[in-house]
Amino acid sequence: MPDTISETTYRWSRETYDRAVDAGVFGPGDRLELVDGQLLAMTPQGSRHAAIVAHVGEVLRGVFGADYSVRTQCPLAVGDDSEPEPDLAIVPGRALDYVDAHPTAALLVVEVSDDSLRRDRTVKQRLYARHGIPEYWILALPDARLEVYRDPTRTGYRTVLIRRAGETLAPLARPAATMAAGDLLP
Repeated sequence: MPDTISETTYRWSRETYDRAVDAGVFGPGDRLELVDGQLLAMTPQGSRHAAIVAHVGEVLRGVFGADYSVRTQCPLAVGDDSEPEPDLAIVPGRALDYVDAHPTAALLVVEVSDDSLRRDRTVKQRLYARHGIPEYWILALPDARLEVYRDPTRTGYRTVLIRRAGETLAPLARPAATMAAGDLLP
């Protein structure tokens, strides 16, 4: 009889994951996010990535104003089995509105991508679309471009716009707030 190995994957629910986080199962250096029931390791942040995330956050705070919170690398509770931690998420209300629970929706999600570019274009893009995030941006650092995803469906976004330095764009939720793509790109 041949040896066989049966592989079983444990799928996490968001509720179980949150309980594990609250219980201190993961250490402060454990950079994880829950996506489609799986715990995914997040790439460690270099100074370039951190600086760009902070800069884009400042730009978006100016665009969205006090009625919205610009959450930086904070959990977004989408679905029963996902709690990604996007680089930036624009959510309604103020920061303290989310003391008791993470937001479940966002107007805009932004990922600053270098090593994570493939995952952000595939896994994350489908996740955000499936959960109705109306707009998703990827600052694709290797390509020096901003990828704008709009019109979510169950399998992805219908519309993809590419913006480079010298071109402009406005978030769907703030159509009058035209900004230069170059102001976001390093």
